[in-house]
Amino acid sequence: MYAILDIETTGGKFNEEGITEIAIYQFDGHKVTDQFISLVNPEREIQPFVVNLTGINSKMLRNAPKFYEVAKRIVEITEDCIIVAHNASFDYRILKTEFKRLGFPFKRKTLCSVELSQQLIPDMESYSLGKLTRALGIPVSDRHRANGDAMATVKLFKMLLNKDTDKTIIKDAVKVEQKSKLASNLKDIIEELPSDTGVYYIHDANGNIIYIGKSNNIRKRITQHFTNSNSKSKKIQVKVATVTYEKTGSELVALLKESEEIKANKPILNRALKRNKFTQGLYSFIDNNGYINLKISHINSKERAITTFINRRGGISFLNKMIEIHNLCPKLCGIDKGVQSCFNYEIENCEGACINKESLETYNQRVTEVIKSNTYENKDMVLIDKGRDINEKSVILVEDGIFKGIGFFDLYHQINNREILDSLITPMENNKDTQHIIQSYMRRNRRLKVIELTK
Repeated sequence: MYAILDIETTGGKFNEEGITEIAIYQFDGHKVTDQFISLVNPEREIQPFVVNLTGINSKMLRNAPKFYEVAKRIVEITEDCIIVAHNASFDYRILKTEFKRLGFPFKRKTLCSVELSQQLIPDMESYSLGKLTRALGIPVSDRHRANGDAMATVKLFKMLLNKDTDKTIIKDAVKVEQKSKLASNLKDIIEELPSDTGVYYIHDANGNIIYIGKSNNIRKRITQHFTNSNSKSKKIQVKVATVTYEKTGSELVALLKESEEIKANKPILNRALKRNKFTQGLYSFIDNNGYINLKISHINSKERAITTFINRRGGISFLNKMIEIHNLCPKLCGIDKGVQSCFNYEIENCEGACINKESLETYNQRVTEVIKSNTYENKDMVLIDKGRDINEKSVILVEDGIFKGIGFFDLYHQINNREILDSLITPMENNKDTQHIIQSYMRRNRRLKVIELTK
């Protein structure tokens, strides 16, 4: 749990500043669960430059509560939370100073969104909250007011959590919460989980990730882990302390994140990184008569497959579908093993490429269409899929045929702005696994929105 906050002060000498406004959003990593926003009477003068910057003046604060009147609420909303702020050392120092004046020791673990941004979003022109949020397409209202800046920090932190593929932020949060020995209360864990699509992380009592999975219904899948009697489930039931999750909305994003983060975190209960899950590939070659032939063959390192399949049966099923849709010759697709014309030609469902009757140009054009629609080699494109809520979409970026990463954007953002698009993307590794995941998902989801980008 996090307490994301922003504080406006009077300005002045070091450790003599007073709080004029405070906004705190309690955030569970997915949504705001509580909030506290208040002006505060600092009982001291406000520096003129601060009045000009924030618009807060002494007259506005005359009837505002003093700090001792809001202190209890601040303690309650930040208890068992990690404090997150943009330049956290400043906000945390101010809070500690105010509590020290009351004779109360205030101690919390902190995270600085400036430092996290520098680590997870390198090479930005500026890391000030205003310029950073503008570059990332994050809307900010009431700049230099506590509520506006705190809400902007919530949105920024949500993006940073998504970019933290090593899950160091979440691991630290689990340690702070110390949800140990919960294995006897597995029902309590399940009740806190959503029935949404996403990736889930099973942690032990030390916060270590012991298993990563993805599901279209996270709660249902965790329930299966907690009730099944197979070897892996029994180990999970013994070791689990808590479960964290990331909603993705898109199954494709969940599949890509699961693959990437299993490799990055190497959980002890995941099988061998799910490598070589696919064994068959679609390949093309030109025969002696000049026709482009297609074939399903075992994956080999010497040739680049057009697309890949988990097994041969899936590949053959795909080819039969392409034969039907694009009126291809079964013989030139390795399906019909006859010596003369194919069976489809005999029933007038083939134009005769198998006996050199159909022209090379017209037949090869149809085969080329199949190849182009099932590969993204040399393409610049984004795939737009479901988001985590109704006002959001997910985006998968491919540049020059190379998978670059994933991100999320609000519907009012213009992702055709390449600078904003690049800043939204969480970089991820391009490999054979990601290629297979993307291509197979595109095959199964023909309604997936694909936007080709101009070079």
